[in-house]
Amino acid sequence: MKAEREALLGRDDLVGAELRAALTALYDSWLASLLGEPGEGVALVAVGGLGRQDPTPGSDLDLVLVHDGRSDVSALADKVWYPVWDTGVGLDHSVRTVDEAVSVAKDDLKAALGLLDARYVAGDAELAARLVSSTRAAWRAGASKRLPELREAVDARARQFGEVAFLLEPDLKEARGGLRDVHAMHAVAVAQVADAPSEAVRAAYTTLLDVRGELQRRTGSAGRRVVDRLLMQEQDGLALALGFADADALMAAVSSAGRTIAYAGDTTWRRVAAAAPKRRMLGLRGPAGPTRRPLADDVVEQDGEVVLARDATPEDDPCLVLRVAEAAARAGLPIAPITLTRLAECPPLATPWPASALDSFVGLLSAGYGAVAVFEALDQAELLVPLIPEWNHVRSKPQRNSYHRFTVDRHLVEAAAGAAALTRRVGRPDLLLLGALFHDIGKGLPGDHTDVGMRLVAEIGPRLGLPDADTDTLVAMVRHHLLLPDVATRRDLDDPATARGVADAVGSVEVLELLHALSEADSHATGPAAWSSWKEQLIGELVRRAGALLVGAPKPAPAALTEAQEALVSRGELALEADGEMVTVVAPDRPGLLSLAAGVLALHRLDVRNASGFARGATAVTVFRVAPRFGAFPDWAVVRDDLRHAAEGTLPLAERLQAREAAYARAGAPAALSTVRLVDGASETSTVVEVRAPDELGVLHRITSVFETYGLDVRSAHISTLGADVVDAFYVSLLTDPAVRAALEADLLAVLP
Repeated sequence: MKAEREALLGRDDLVGAELRAALTALYDSWLASLLGEPGEGVALVAVGGLGRQDPTPGSDLDLVLVHDGRSDVSALADKVWYPVWDTGVGLDHSVRTVDEAVSVAKDDLKAALGLLDARYVAGDAELAARLVSSTRAAWRAGASKRLPELREAVDARARQFGEVAFLLEPDLKEARGGLRDVHAMHAVAVAQVADAPSEAVRAAYTTLLDVRGELQRRTGSAGRRVVDRLLMQEQDGLALALGFADADALMAAVSSAGRTIAYAGDTTWRRVAAAAPKRRMLGLRGPAGPTRRPLADDVVEQDGEVVLARDATPEDDPCLVLRVAEAAARAGLPIAPITLTRLAECPPLATPWPASALDSFVGLLSAGYGAVAVFEALDQAELLVPLIPEWNHVRSKPQRNSYHRFTVDRHLVEAAAGAAALTRRVGRPDLLLLGALFHDIGKGLPGDHTDVGMRLVAEIGPRLGLPDADTDTLVAMVRHHLLLPDVATRRDLDDPATARGVADAVGSVEVLELLHALSEADSHATGPAAWSSWKEQLIGELVRRAGALLVGAPKPAPAALTEAQEALVSRGELALEADGEMVTVVAPDRPGLLSLAAGVLALHRLDVRNASGFARGATAVTVFRVAPRFGAFPDWAVVRDDLRHAAEGTLPLAERLQAREAAYARAGAPAALSTVRLVDGASETSTVVEVRAPDELGVLHRITSVFETYGLDVRSAHISTLGADVVDAFYVSLLTDPAVRAALEADLLAVLP
């Protein structure tokens, strides 16, 4: 047997499934010959890798000699165990009756899992079948105890070994997304709590088995030393042996397989948690009964997952994929598998994207680390590449150096997630998030990744619906995404030419602050060696000096009005007119009008995406771009009536709005804290109040209500909702009293999320 085994392992043409089948046949035949014809009452059963018929060159032989109490069982065991030991192949063996095996499995998780893969090799086939049926029945009966134990083992391995998909040198067996996770899914299926591993999972499992087998063959694993960690020095040779173009292609396949398994494992454990009455017996958190809570238009939460509303029609709604993704990320909930399947029916987005699609995409990114799992779900369901075709080039692409801890695609998602916590530091959080997501998109194609990335982003921006100026900013972010860390750590900051060179390169304070935040997010996503307090201090000082050379932004101009809006203004009376998503409100100027209009719009579940407010003589004008939070636009006649009643004081606006806000509060904590800043020097006649906060229903009304309590005249307002953030600038009456300024800032922060 030893000579035949060595001959099999020496054949270069025998790899993967063919090698495993040959080893299984060799072991089965030889073990059967060792046991001979023992008669009834004793059987040799393979468990573990041999039981599954997927032994690798380094696999032990896991065997159970099962008997019904025969007195000669020890002698029969010696006939098998001693020859195996003589070959040098590892042996894990036991001699049990069926009852003894079941009893051991009740207290030993490893033994129980091994017996779930038990397979008859020789002897009494009926006795072997009884062992299999009895151990599986005991596993199902004891699921209330064993599944939580198994879940803890899965989580412990993930904590210890990391993830197959994103490690430079993954452990193919033990890491998250590795072979043992598939064994765990199989065990859950045997317990009849979730479905068996899918065809995609089995294919991923086969990929990892192929690589593990060839790794062990090349490293001479056998018995005493089993190699499961895919070291970098082995990757080139393995790629050649397994028919991959190069080591990058091999590691991309390993990463993709690990991601498929990890994602399926998460789905399996959610099914376990949702299984009633197993939810209580497993001690897993979540609602005990069916619940449905609206999250977005046609999107609801049910039993801890994001699903479609009953009357949703994916085939007619190209924006639905992104609405579901944003809702899931913001709520911190997984998308149900059936929902992902239905989303494949959505038609492709138009080019350029509708504004609502871009809003949802930025909203997804602004959810921070809640977006990571959503991106993975979209990718696994093959919904991501249709949205961003360039993603296909970076998907599972390895970065073969110890500086990086993630594949390119995961690095980009992690960078965007980290950037979400920094959005209050920039005037354009939407561009920060998009720039973080695309800053390394050029790594998927030949050539310098910065040059390639600039070209790709110049194409992506218009397709997303960005105006030319915003696309130019994204291109500048890609061009200069390494500028600040490179200059800060390699140049003399005291040399005036250093800051001047950076200022000349970036061209504006807006781009400078975007690059500052991007540098931090990019570094944190790269790995622990890429960021330090020393580097943070150097970059901060460089930004301060370059920013001092770029100050002096002009006051934003009022929005240009259409002829219809001009006619409305000329009437000078309270009026509201809607044209699609554009809403114009005019009234005789008085304090609190902006607050009233914003409150009434929020009362009708309208999210303000942008607004510009200013005075035209004695008339106050505010132009809003709005989007309904759920369903269609409201009846504008009713909105007009509510605005009139609010202005007259006959509508209890604050009370009704408070109830509405509570009913439709978005789940999940904001990724970053709200900020309020009083800016001096931006206007000779006004104090500019900058507010950056998470977007919530009614947040604009709350902000402007504070101004009203202070008797402040809002002379001009420039309001933007960018993803999940509001970025607002209010030009109010000049404030010089330090106590009043401090109190205003505190009161604004008190009403913000």
